[in-house]
Amino acid sequence: MKINLMSRPEGKPAVEVFMRRGTIILVVSLFLILAQGLLYGQFKPEEIARRGEMETFLVTAEIVRSEPVGQGVTHPYRLYLKKGDLETTAFWKNPRGMMNGALEGWQYEIAAYRLDKLIGLNMVPVTMEREFQGKKGDLSLYAEHKYSFLEIAEKNIAIPDDALDRVNKAKWLTRAWDSLVANDDRTQQNLLCTEDWRTILIDHSRAFRSSKEFTDRLMYGADGIKKSKTGSPFLFRRLPRWFVDKIKALTFESIKGAVGDTLMDAEIRAILPRRDLLVKEVEAMIKEQGEAKVLYE
Repeated sequence: MKINLMSRPEGKPAVEVFMRRGTIILVVSLFLILAQGLLYGQFKPEEIARRGEMETFLVTAEIVRSEPVGQGVTHPYRLYLKKGDLETTAFWKNPRGMMNGALEGWQYEIAAYRLDKLIGLNMVPVTMEREFQGKKGDLSLYAEHKYSFLEIAEKNIAIPDDALDRVNKAKWLTRAWDSLVANDDRTQQNLLCTEDWRTILIDHSRAFRSSKEFTDRLMYGADGIKKSKTGSPFLFRRLPRWFVDKIKALTFESIKGAVGDTLMDAEIRAILPRRDLLVKEVEAMIKEQGEAKVLYE
């Protein structure tokens, strides 16, 4: 089964951190929206059902060839994979420890994918552990997309009116997700957008911080660590009810069962106070604005 990648417009630069200029002809398209355009993740039910198959594929497929991407602090490689009649590409990297003044960990990419599955976020590409060149690292399926949000901003690309609500909801949900996992490296470059304006999240190698700074405050929100250039907070504004219900139900045991040894116990425990802060802020928003203006189905 060979699946053609959506062609790029003539002259369009490749700006996403893992992209290089050129045509990729083989890819698995896993990132389409659920029916009726509801933001319950980015995958169709049948694609979610294939996720286990793709996990096995990433671990067992033959590496036909590889090439360094040549961009990014974490020095990723593009791997071209084949098993049977399925061919696609994925990205491998193995950062660990302090790099350019920031703590990096390839295992956090896998933890993010597993926690995404536990919650049902369905916005993080399939990611597995894979040895390459004698080293362990994470391997993530290529996320088919048309733009990064950096490109949208730099080129002043207009978001269509009929997609604006979907894009905004994805933006607020991303902020809540990054606050939960303490992702210290969300940029417009690692926020990807499909041709039909769905959002995909990549790059979590700087997530799951566990120091007091990242348990006393959220990354975003009214008292968030991240602020705009003018000092204004990046708010959540509206969130899906299912997401709030899912994070309320998180426990140390449920997270540990999902992420396994990709996180240390201290890193798992650090998620719980962030969960509480996030729920507390949502409850304050509901008290001030009313539930219908904060939560949506």
